[in-house]
Formats: sequence, C-alpha cells, structure tokens
Amino acid sequence: MSSVIRVENLGKRYRLGTIGRTALHEDVSRWWARMRGQPDPTLRIDQAARTGAAGLRDDDEHVWALRDVSFELKQGEVLGIIGRNGAGKSTLLKILSRVTAPTLGCVKIKGRIASLLEVGTGFHPELTGRENIYLNGAILGMRRNEIRAKLDEIIDFSGCEKFIDTPVKRYSSGMHVRLAFAVAAHLEPEILIVDEVLAVGDASFQAKCLGKMSEVASAGRTILFVSHNLAAVQNLCQTAIWLDGGAVAMGKQESARIVVAYERTGRQESGAVDILPSQHKALSAFQIHRVEVLGQEGRPTPVVQWGERICIRLVVACSDSMSGVHTGIGLRSNGVILSTLLSEDGPYEASDQSYAVDCEIPPGVLYPGMFEIDVGASRSPGNVGLDYVKAACAFRVSDAGFDAGWVYDRRQCGVVRIPGEWRKGVYPGQG
Repeated sequence: MSSVIRVENLGKRYRLGTIGRTALHEDVSRWWARMRGQPDPTLRIDQAARTGAAGLRDDDEHVWALRDVSFELKQGEVLGIIGRNGAGKSTLLKILSRVTAPTLGCVKIKGRIASLLEVGTGFHPELTGRENIYLNGAILGMRRNEIRAKLDEIIDFSGCEKFIDTPVKRYSSGMHVRLAFAVAAHLEPEILIVDEVLAVGDASFQAKCLGKMSEVASAGRTILFVSHNLAAVQNLCQTAIWLDGGAVAMGKQESARIVVAYERTGRQESGAVDILPSQHKALSAFQIHRVEVLGQEGRPTPVVQWGERICIRLVVACSDSMSGVHTGIGLRSNGVILSTLLSEDGPYEASDQSYAVDCEIPPGVLYPGMFEIDVGASRSPGNVGLDYVKAACAFRVSDAGFDAGWVYDRRQCGVVRIPGEWRKGVYPGQG
C-alpha cells in the first residue's frame, strides 16, 4: 500500500513567555530555509549545531515540544499515539493538520484530512449547527450536493436534532463534540485525525464514536487517534507510537506492545495499591487496606498475560469479631460493570494482624483489555455495608507475544469469554 503520511525528523520549538516577538523577515527566512531543506537561520550557532540530532535541548527562552519525530503511515492504517500530558501529542496532530508549522523536519501528506483537535474546531459560533456542517464540508473540499446527501445521517448521529438550527455558541461542550465528530467522520475524508476531545462526551457517545471509527477504518481510510484510554487504543489501532517529552520513546509497533510498555512505566501501576482513608465510602470495624493483582508466578503485576490465572487479593483488617462477613469484587471495563464476584459468608476474629482474602479468576475468561476493580464488604443478615472502594485498582490483560494457537481479532472478541456448551443433533422439525 502507498504511504499517505511521512514524517521526517520533525521538531517544533516554542518561545517561552513572549508572543509575536519574531519579525516578518525572520519568518520569511525560516520558511525559505525550510523549503530548501536547510536549518533554521534564526537559531543561535550552538542551537543550529544540534538541530539535526535527537538531543535538542530546551533553554531559558525556548522549549522543544517535539524533537526528531519520524514515522510513516500507509493507507488504511489506524495509528494510536499515547503519552502523558505534555508529551507532544497534540502538537504533532496540529502540525499534521496544518494548524501550525514545524520548526524542523518535514511532513508529506497525500489525501484529504479531517481533524477533530479541540471542542468546536472549525465552527463559527454565530452560525447554526446546520450551517456549520456545510461550512466544515466546504473546508474539507466537499461539494454542496455531497454534503446534502450526508446531512440527515450527520444530524442523526450527533443527537442534536432539536438544536440543529440554533447558533453553536449556545451549544454545550458535549454538543460541540457530538456535532464536530459527526461531521468529521461522515464526510468521508481519506485521513481522520482525532485528539482526546472524545473524553468530553458521555460513555455511550464514546462507544458510538469508537464504533464509527472502526467502521471508517474498515472502509480503508487512515486514522490517527490520540487518547489516554489505553483499552480503546489497543482495540481500535493496529499500531501505536509512544511519545515522551516530545521525543519518540517507543517507535511504531503493534499497539499491544506499546501499551504494555507504557503501562509498566506508571508509578502507580505496580499491581498493588494501598487504599487511602479518604477512598473508603463506609467506616466500620472491617476495612480493606490493600488490593493486589497476582499473576501466574504469584507476584503483584499490573499486566497479566492472556491465558494465565489471575488472583485478586484483598488485604483486610478487623478490629472487632464479627460473623456473616462476605467480601466482593466488581470487575469494570470502560465504566461498565462486567461481573461481581462474592465470597462465602464467614467469621472474622478481632486481630492486630491483617487477613488475605483471595479471589481467583480462571485462565482465559477475560479477553485482552483494561480492567478496573471495585472492592467492598458487607455483613449478613441485612447485607449491611462494611466497606466499599470504587476503582481501587486497575490491571491489563495483554496478548502481546502470546501464541494462542488460533486466529482471532481482539477488536471483535468482546471483553469476557463465556464458556458455552455446544451440541449437535438432528433438527426435529416443526411438525
């Protein structure tokens, strides 16, 4: 397949603390040098000597938002870009969308781009939602009859039917995002660029957007997707790039490998979390103090390989003897509770030592993805709540480097593997 995006040694420098101090002749000189593939003539000698290297340094006056970023994207690929806040993700997308120009390097793009970078990008606040659909379509190079053919579909997807003839300056941020995404996804661009703006929408709309992006990708279009939702990146994108401090921390590889490597650098993602006093929703003599996710080897880990056993351990303390206590674990994915696992009722003696309560999940039940754990405890009779902590811990089930011996598409498998019984027989008929 042909290359639609080629990024070579891209760098972007911003001046700190000042706006518009560059003279016009400096802008022209910088543009002319870039057109000829030469370094920025406005840089100091010591800076110019380092412009071709990945080791570009910040100084008291400037900061490099991007440093020597290079990658290539072919037609039909879906690329995820991950990294912490300030890593340079949004700056990269703005350069690709031609919102801002690079300081160094070059970008070669083949095809029409639709970008969704910020809430209300490209919208005129005084125009109605309907008029902004036509405006955005015209910016993308669409003819009026092409936009008209998609108009009803765009309005229906956005859910803004009642307000489509209202000026968008009166829209909420969520309505802005709904309409902007509907326009960008339905006007059939060759390249779709989506930043983290989908986080503004509710859970159902985010799921709807991810489904639409999967549909766009299956039609052979190219997508660049920036998100902090690692499960969405892994499920939607075949490949990913990890940016850190403006540089490429991990180049273009399979998204699962990138996500696993990124997770392992997280300070809180050790597979063991101590619960703070402020996290408890109830106060009683029975408290959950720690949650651990144990892998195959019995050690805490934030990433469990698909097909391995998973043990979730609750470390609890009991300052008063009581009976009829049962603990519970709620497994959550993308904000949705998948299942609740409850222990048998049992007695607990008052003790200065902590108890370890383990819940084992059989191998292969959870498909690859990100999972959150809610934990709690209650007492019978009456199911009296003793403790509850929402999103106490998180872990990921990964299939990176795992050969299951059969072919599957993790984007279609779902979240939980339900063991069903299959039988084959002669159909008895309806007579």
